[in-house]
Amino acid sequence: MKELLLEIGTEEIPAGFVPQALSDLKELVQKEFEAHRIDFKGIQTLGTPRRIVLYIESVSEKQRDEEIKKIGPSKAVSFDSSGKPTKAAIGFAKGQSVPVESLEVIQTEKGEYVCAIRRETGRPTLEILPHILPKVILSIPFQKSMRWAEVSIRFARPIHWILSLFGGEVIPFEMGDVRSGNITYGHRFMHPDPIAVKDFKTYLQKMSEASVIVDPAERKKRIEEGMIREGAKVSGKVLKDEDLLNEVNFLVEYPLPLCGSFEERFLSLPREVVIHSMKEHQRYFPLMDDHGRLLPHFICISNIVPKDERVVVKGNERVLKARLSDAAFFFEDDLKVPLEKRVEELKKVVFQAKLGTYYEKVMRFKNLASFIVERIDPKLRPAVERVALLCKADLVTGMVGEFPKLQGIVGREYGRLSGEKAEVYEAIYEHYLPGFSGDRLPSSPVGDVVSIADKMDTIVGCFGVSLLPTGTADPFGLRRQALGIIRIILEKEYSLSLGELIEKSGEQLKEKVERPFTEVKTEVLDFFRIRYQNFLLDKGYPFDVIEAVLSTSFDQLLDVQRRIDALREAKEWKDFESIVIGFKRAMNILKGAPSGKGIDPSLFSESAEKNLYRAFIDAKGKIDRLLNQRDYPASLLEMSRMKKAIDEFFDGVMVMVEDEAIRHNRLALLDGIGQLFLRFADFSKLT
Repeated sequence: MKELLLEIGTEEIPAGFVPQALSDLKELVQKEFEAHRIDFKGIQTLGTPRRIVLYIESVSEKQRDEEIKKIGPSKAVSFDSSGKPTKAAIGFAKGQSVPVESLEVIQTEKGEYVCAIRRETGRPTLEILPHILPKVILSIPFQKSMRWAEVSIRFARPIHWILSLFGGEVIPFEMGDVRSGNITYGHRFMHPDPIAVKDFKTYLQKMSEASVIVDPAERKKRIEEGMIREGAKVSGKVLKDEDLLNEVNFLVEYPLPLCGSFEERFLSLPREVVIHSMKEHQRYFPLMDDHGRLLPHFICISNIVPKDERVVVKGNERVLKARLSDAAFFFEDDLKVPLEKRVEELKKVVFQAKLGTYYEKVMRFKNLASFIVERIDPKLRPAVERVALLCKADLVTGMVGEFPKLQGIVGREYGRLSGEKAEVYEAIYEHYLPGFSGDRLPSSPVGDVVSIADKMDTIVGCFGVSLLPTGTADPFGLRRQALGIIRIILEKEYSLSLGELIEKSGEQLKEKVERPFTEVKTEVLDFFRIRYQNFLLDKGYPFDVIEAVLSTSFDQLLDVQRRIDALREAKEWKDFESIVIGFKRAMNILKGAPSGKGIDPSLFSESAEKNLYRAFIDAKGKIDRLLNQRDYPASLLEMSRMKKAIDEFFDGVMVMVEDEAIRHNRLALLDGIGQLFLRFADFSKLT
């Protein structure tokens, strides 16, 4: 067993590309090694913006030998009566590159067949790696790749060198105009000279000496420790942001945290504006005091160790001052015009060419929100309508024009400063929630209602003009918005009809929709059904339970969820499986049978069918009442109490008798039971 070391040296790769590339590289190598019968253990990937590294602690020096068996024609076809091979056997042996005499006869499920056994001796790993590694490198699925110079290959960024060693020996191959070798390079500015490497241990040592921390975990730890140290100098704590930390970690090879300052006057700006100016544009970390208040200080991460740290800090302070000065100008200028007066300006901002302006959108979902709030809490209508009117007005502010990601946040701050009630200005921001999977929901019913209305308008509108999401693109985030509606309805326990919401939204969009609305409604409901199904599967719900309920109805999400929860629990009951079996038997018998016949109790002659009829009538009244009360566990319990009568009926009664009246009467009884069960779920979907 020998170690394998591969390093792909490049121009700076975007920070967001590298972590996924490291994961993909590991998976690709594992698959290739397994496919080529190469044993290995101890695989890991490391990386910086300028290098992607693969290290495998132990790799077999040769492939595993393999015995390949191929089944051929039957023995009867392969040999004549005297036992000599026929043309079929000779042709099969030739096709498998084995002597016809080596064919063996084996016993299979279908009888005796000839079998060719070919033994393939494993080749040295060093002979195979020059073919595997280039394939793996070029298979890394970056979000975007590029060509450069005159080379024909594509990669995230131009490749400048390839370090490739197996047991200290160079694995020879070429990638474009670069040939692999035992040479790497250190930090671009501090140690740019070539470095010869013989193994992984010396590689890590020499990289460290050349101001490159290859291990992302070690770099991240250095950044965190350095930020704590720098923050303590001004009695500050770093505002935690794992996403920013991970991004900065892949922007540098040798991190050096430094503390800078800005003028205290900028702290009068909304907190989010100051934080956004630091994080989004400059990748700085804000500092807070012990009470969570922002301090006029920040941490920046340098990628070099400068001769004079103050020069680097001053440069970063100068850049941040310019950003904050712009923000202060836009903030002061924006406050001259109240949010309400900006609503008219939305007539100049296009939401989508076929769906009109943002003003039109606001008027549509404002009406939809009014419809929704009447079903949740009519007393909230004034606040809901106020939020719906104002929630997009910040799109035409200078602040959002300069900092687009602050939409909603700016609206909330301007609403607060202009004297709006707390429930209004908070919901102006929160109507965008949830913004991503796992994001928090609006904190109030007002925010919930406007969020649902806004999202539903976008979904129905896009479906109405055929702007449907594909497997690779969802530019309007329809999947995310549908999931947001689902979560709000379920987690806040709102009894809302998806069908009603879609229809009401369609009424607002009738002048925009380009297709028959019945088609649009069906497609939107199917879209929600798939999102909801995936939502439940991600939570670990059994597929058959989901299908059983969704195949009978899908409209009142809260009601559907409660039935699914009850059915999932009932599946664990001792006798529940026999109820499911009885239902399936009834449904199988009813296939193709005429329906619409009523039950005539006078035609029952067998005690088992009389008992089942009585059990059915007794259970139906109770189950109907319980279903109307939405007491689903109790409904299932009543269904389970029919078990004995159902079992006795199928054990002692022949349904498909010759007498047409008796046959139809028994079928009608089974149909009645089946329809009763189908009010809850299609139990035939359960496994």
